[in-house]
Amino acid sequence: MGGGIGIASACASATVVNAIAAGKGAAFGVDLRVQSRVRLTKEGKISGRILGQKKESPKLIEICVRKVLENLGMEKCGAVAETTSEIPIAVGLSSSSAAANAAVLATFAACDQRPKPEQVLELGIEAAFEAGVTVTGALDDAAASFYGCGVITDNLKRRILKKFKVDPKLVVVIHVPLTKFYTSKVSPEELRRIRGPVQSVHRMAMRGEFWKALTINGLLYSTALGHDPMIAIEAISKGAMAAGLTGTGSATVAVAEPDKVVDIVKAWRGWRGRILITRPAVEGARVEAV
Repeated sequence: MGGGIGIASACASATVVNAIAAGKGAAFGVDLRVQSRVRLTKEGKISGRILGQKKESPKLIEICVRKVLENLGMEKCGAVAETTSEIPIAVGLSSSSAAANAAVLATFAACDQRPKPEQVLELGIEAAFEAGVTVTGALDDAAASFYGCGVITDNLKRRILKKFKVDPKLVVVIHVPLTKFYTSKVSPEELRRIRGPVQSVHRMAMRGEFWKALTINGLLYSTALGHDPMIAIEAISKGAMAAGLTGTGSATVAVAEPDKVVDIVKAWRGWRGRILITRPAVEGARVEAV
């Protein structure tokens, strides 16, 4: 079989509770998107490209495509997968989880198949482990990216414990430093020392105190990983509802009412890097063309 084409996209996500220390996490979708285009071929070879990011490895998306083809009993097929993204890579905005969701969904679409959400998430997580881009499987990030909402998860048991809506009228302000910080370089053992506090923060999120959890989680992980927490504290002082490190960094996310954004941006202009202004996601992963 050859010639089938599928195009799909998924959104970024931001951390509420990072799962590395305690195995349980929480995240919410952010309106930055990654798109994957998969074309089936007869050659039996799978090749991937991240357009505009020549230095980044396409290994994850290639594994995603392969796993879908294997799942469908189409191992002899080849594919060309191309990914374009609005999501900064390796700064904590779930670029890998979003890319995996988009690549898996696009491959199913190219094969004229409609998978269940759980199947997309499972294959993407398996691919992320094989590619070495995750510590816990990142179900929280993947589910927030796929569903386009807030989720609270048990990553070790691969269970979504709770979903929550985020007001789409809120603004998400993101500071992206010049340096990247790859999750694969993090030592889970070093983060075990903050396991107890992170478990408390996860319980806080389960009670519905999402923004308080985001801020405290950011302070804990910034301290443990050596990131400066002052940028988040500045955002809080300027009226942000919540602010903190997302993922393992290096980006910081602030959630605010629209009238607080100007003050937050002014405060952050003193920090090196760029500032993105977006919204909570209102749509998760979707097939865009078949």
